[in-house]
Amino acid sequence: MHATTRTSRWSPWRPVCAATLAFGLVACGGGGADTPAAPGTAGPQSFATGPITGLGSVIVNGVRFDDSSARVENDDDGSVRTARELKLGMMVEVQAGAIDDSTARALAGVIRFGSELVGAVTALDPASSTLRMLDQTVEVKTTTVFEEGLAGFGALAVGQVLEIHAQFDGASGRYVATRIEREDNASVFRLRGRIAGLDAAAQTFRIGDAVINHAGVAAADLPALTDGQRVRVRLQPAKVNNQWVATSVRSGVRRVDDVGDARLRGLVTAFTSAQQFEVQGIAVDASSASIEPNAAALVLGALVEVRGTASAGKIIANRVSVRNERDDDLRRVELHGSASALDTVTKTFMLREIKVDYSQVLEWKDGAAAGLANGKQLEVKGVWSADRRTLIAAVIEFEG
Repeated sequence: MHATTRTSRWSPWRPVCAATLAFGLVACGGGGADTPAAPGTAGPQSFATGPITGLGSVIVNGVRFDDSSARVENDDDGSVRTARELKLGMMVEVQAGAIDDSTARALAGVIRFGSELVGAVTALDPASSTLRMLDQTVEVKTTTVFEEGLAGFGALAVGQVLEIHAQFDGASGRYVATRIEREDNASVFRLRGRIAGLDAAAQTFRIGDAVINHAGVAAADLPALTDGQRVRVRLQPAKVNNQWVATSVRSGVRRVDDVGDARLRGLVTAFTSAQQFEVQGIAVDASSASIEPNAAALVLGALVEVRGTASAGKIIANRVSVRNERDDDLRRVELHGSASALDTVTKTFMLREIKVDYSQVLEWKDGAAAGLANGKQLEVKGVWSADRRTLIAAVIEFEG
């Protein structure tokens, strides 16, 4: 297989690929079998956080992290999980070795995943593609990934218990879903958010429109609560006196170790100025950063990509890019793996438990449609179908 130079973004499409813009894709790149950079022996050398946009290892913020030797953790309870539990659309934090920007690869040491909400749907608004749960509004986008068997927004129903991976939009006060799963057996509900309306006498606080009573949590088990603090709360499934009853309250600040290369992608969740803000609860100091296109574009709720270093839990940015096309950028999906269930009549196959439609491929690499077979190792780049049940392939490369 030919070697291909890769960058942290898919390099610009050649003219032959121009039609892919109709799919929302802006670039193609090679798969390659490049060896990922090894992690340093003294701890992680890089940190990245954002939604998973590709599988076959995990792809986050345009970087393919080899997860073959990674420790995978659920950030809700710290339990050790397996790499097979990492799915498209999950929000993750990755501690890794050095990122090779020429191949956009690195070797992951720790991958931590966690959702923002687990609760029952109380209302649905198809017109605005929003739902209500735990007294929060959740926005479902064209980029939202639904687990297998959950066929888009139309399959949701009041009373369903869902687990939602999301980014919080500080401007609208909504959670923007990146992945939605059924959680029928949940014995507790969960919510991550920022405290407001703290009432020490009543032992309550609010997250969004939810009033949460923490009287049943021992003082020794509570963090020092203040308005504006991010917390993770476990809740009894039923309200009492129109209040949610907390069974635990913990800090919701995401863990960031000191590293020389930190990369964030997410919505601005708190904003003091273009030099001081937060991305999904992670503090960013951009006082010495270049800001694209300009500082005026950097506002509460903006989707940004941040590059810099991490120190004392804060990102010291050297570059901040404000992304205007929130949907198109996340519609691109990249999969690596072994094809199965090939159907040459419907022109589909399965890859990483996802159905792939290869009827509209714009570019074949190191092979052609006639070479497809069960067991073939492939790289597929594409976008979701309208119902988000099928990946429409734009580029297919034979990897082995």
